[in-house]
Amino acid sequence: MDNQQPNQPVFGTSSMVQPVYGTQGAMGGPVPTANILPPKKPRDEKLPWIIGTVVAALIAVTFIGLFIYIFGQWNTVKTDVDGQITAAVATAVNSKTEELEAQFEEREKLPYSLFAGPADYGELSFDYPKTWSVYEAEDAVDGGDYEAYLNPDKVYPVSKSNINALRVLIKNQTYDNYVKTYDNSVKNGKLTISVRPINGENANLYTGELPGTDNLQGTAAVFKLRDKTVVLQTDSEIFYDDFYKILDSVRYNQ
Repeated sequence: MDNQQPNQPVFGTSSMVQPVYGTQGAMGGPVPTANILPPKKPRDEKLPWIIGTVVAALIAVTFIGLFIYIFGQWNTVKTDVDGQITAAVATAVNSKTEELEAQFEEREKLPYSLFAGPADYGELSFDYPKTWSVYEAEDAVDGGDYEAYLNPDKVYPVSKSNINALRVLIKNQTYDNYVKTYDNSVKNGKLTISVRPINGENANLYTGELPGTDNLQGTAAVFKLRDKTVVLQTDSEIFYDDFYKILDSVRYNQ
């Protein structure tokens, strides 16, 4: 008897016998499942639309945020520029207003009034703003000193501390003796000295802390008039422009 096992394939010279599979599997047995893929799930058609919507929303949010940031920056810059423009306009208006007020004040001073000193003291005279008041304190009676004070609107009580625009002094002293009053102040640096022509003659111009006052800062022009000494003094720098115009208009008889 042959020892060949049943159901084993028989190898011959031509080919190997292949098992036959049908609907019931090989040899009518059950269908093997090892090599069969599971059925594909149907593709979700809404997924691309959802992804597109999310991307579009993110882009929109980004652009909105960027717009808000740029608008905020623009608004800040615009506010700053508007503030600068407003400040510049206000400064220009104030500057123009001050300029117009200064021009008005200068026009109001015209025409200048004429100041005339004692006839027997060389007839000292000069032009001064018509808006200034004059107070004559000493009238040079019996050969004494002459004193007059001028100031815008009204003359303040004469003292060491009150400021007036102009002091007019004709001292009954020789020029050489009177200018010694300023020597110490010049030496210690409280006054500076320069020379300025008045009525064709040189006058000493002392500028700084004025002697005989409570630290008033101004300028005094001192010059000789016959056997007397004339002192024209302003008690504050704010009157310098008018003071120098007055000096340029001084006239007297030698």
